[in-house]
Amino acid sequence: MTNQDWKTLASEINSLLKLPFPPLAISFSKEAPQNVAAFEVSQPEPTPDGRTGKVPAGCVFWIEAATKTFTTSPEDHGNCSVGSLTHGLKTLEEVAGNSDVAALLETGWVTMDVVPMIPVIKERPNFITYGPLEETTVDPDVVFLRLNAKQAMVLSDAVPGLRFEGKPQCHIIPLAKEHGEISVSVGCMLSRVRTGMSNNEMTCAIPARRLAEVVESLKTTSVADTAVAAYASDDARRFGR
Repeated sequence: MTNQDWKTLASEINSLLKLPFPPLAISFSKEAPQNVAAFEVSQPEPTPDGRTGKVPAGCVFWIEAATKTFTTSPEDHGNCSVGSLTHGLKTLEEVAGNSDVAALLETGWVTMDVVPMIPVIKERPNFITYGPLEETTVDPDVVFLRLNAKQAMVLSDAVPGLRFEGKPQCHIIPLAKEHGEISVSVGCMLSRVRTGMSNNEMTCAIPARRLAEVVESLKTTSVADTAVAAYASDDARRFGR
C-alpha cells in the first residue's frame, strides 16, 4: 500500500507547472503488482539478433501510460538495447553485439568509451509498472514528467542543482531511482523518433520520495514568478505591448 497521498501530489505538481500531460508513476518490482493488467499488444518477429518487444523502445511506455496503468516484463522492452541497458534488464555484454548498438556506434551517435558510464538500474526487475501518478496504489520509484521550456525553467528555479542531461533520454530514470537526483533530459533523437514526442518537449525524472519536497519548493518559487511576471507585464505596457 502507498504511504503518500500521490493523488494530491499529482494534482499539485500538475497545477503548479501546468503540465500538458499527467505526471507518471514508474515502479520497479520483483513481484507482479496486484490488480494491474499487463501491457498487451502484438509484437513483430524478432530481428536476426533476436530483438523484439511490445513497443519500439521502453520510452514509448511513457506515452502509453498517460491514459492507463499497466505493468511490463523485461521482454516487452527488448527491442531497444539502450533502454534495456539503462533499465537494468540486460548487461552491456548482452547487448554489445546487437544491430541497433552497432548502428549507433557506426554513426558516431555514441562511442564505446561512453557506454559503460551510462547510468543503469542496479538490480534487474521482473516487472516495470507505468501509469498516471494519481492512480497509483503503491509507492513508485520514479515520478516522470513531460515538460516544455517554460516548465523546465520554473522547475530549475525550484530545484537548486537540477541536472540537465542529453542522450540517451532514458538514463534519467536510473539517475532518479539509483542516485536520488532530479534531472531533466533535453531528449535524444532515438527516443524522439520512436515515441513521436513533440520537438518542444523535454522530460524530467524525480525520485518519488522527493516529490513532496519539489512541490513545496514550487509553491514558494511560484509566488516570486507571479510577482515578476506582473511587474514585467506592467513595464512592457510602456512600449505598447
